Amino acid sequence: MSRFPLRGRTLALIAAIVPLLILFIYVGLRSGPLAPVAVTVTSVTSEAVSPALFGIGTVEARHTHKIGPIFAGRIQRLDVQVGEQVKAGQVLGEMDPVDLEDRGRSLEAAVRRAEAVLREAEARHAFASTQAQRYDELYVSRSVSEELRGTKRQELQIASAARAVAQAEVVRVRSDREGLGVQQGSLRLVAPVDGLVVAREADPGTTVVAGQAVVEIIDPSSLWMNVRFDQISATGLKRDLPAQIVLSSRSGQPLKGHVLRVEPKADAVTEETLAKVVFDTQPESLPPLGELAEVTVNLPVLPAAPTVANAALRRLGEQTGVWKLVDGDLQFVPVKLGASDLNGRVQVREGVAVGDQVVTYSEKTLTAKSRIKVVDHIAGAPR
Repeated sequence: MSRFPLRGRTLALIAAIVPLLILFIYVGLRSGPLAPVAVTVTSVTSEAVSPALFGIGTVEARHTHKIGPIFAGRIQRLDVQVGEQVKAGQVLGEMDPVDLEDRGRSLEAAVRRAEAVLREAEARHAFASTQAQRYDELYVSRSVSEELRGTKRQELQIASAARAVAQAEVVRVRSDREGLGVQQGSLRLVAPVDGLVVAREADPGTTVVAGQAVVEIIDPSSLWMNVRFDQISATGLKRDLPAQIVLSSRSGQPLKGHVLRVEPKADAVTEETLAKVVFDTQPESLPPLGELAEVTVNLPVLPAAPTVANAALRRLGEQTGVWKLVDGDLQFVPVKLGASDLNGRVQVREGVAVGDQVVTYSEKTLTAKSRIKVVDHIAGAPR
């Protein structure tokens, strides 16, 4: 049997390949696809959670007054502009009277005529009454016949009927005159309350229909937020809870407020609960209506209970849980969650105990077979 001697070149090649192979295996196990996953862990602690609700709302006016005519017509003048403060009873504008003044003079003449007819009817009635009484006395003394006496009584009845008709006519034309006066008074657009003009829906010369708004006024002291909260997290929302309001135009300047009321009717489409939130103190410069606002409502503080960071929660299939470290190995533990706060802390009712180690952040998605390496911080993860 012949032996093949190892040449020096082959030995040198082997000596070079073996360290590279060892280095490759080492790198593959430490930083390649087979490397352990870097994770950060934290301990389950017992903490009292201050839950809060976060919602988005819009600035609205609680009291809005839309002022317009009660009949169709043309706007003759408008004396106010958007942004002006007005007082209760102030005339804001006036509608074109068209022929109302002519109709008023006509009705005034009709009233005088009806009153003259009434005076004439009353005079005829008084004369007929006197005649009827006189002929009654003459009939008693047998100076006149029964037929003549009956004629005078019939004349009295006719005069009474004519007087009643004249009285009714006077009432009718006076009512027409008063109604026309009310209609003429409605030509003026009058502010019902002290407020701020926020809209002019038409300009002089524009023809509007009955009930159409010409000027819109709000009470600037009655601003509130119409806020929407997710129904899932709205448990405990009620009136008088304190709130913080951050207007879009005043980012970083939270304003204090409170919940005025929770609407009894929710939005079934968006699955949101509606609430009205008011300022504790009205801002010096009023925010524009319709401006978006971020509203945080503080709920009562809950007793201490096992608490984990919200970042530790994971979904595995249909279950929500945490990756728990047991003797250095990973174990997925389903949990039953309680209340949470806006700082990312969640109370756990079932599944973990105080002192358990759970994974907060990981470089990759974990499985029960993942090899892990505990580090202090992972690049890109919050500290």
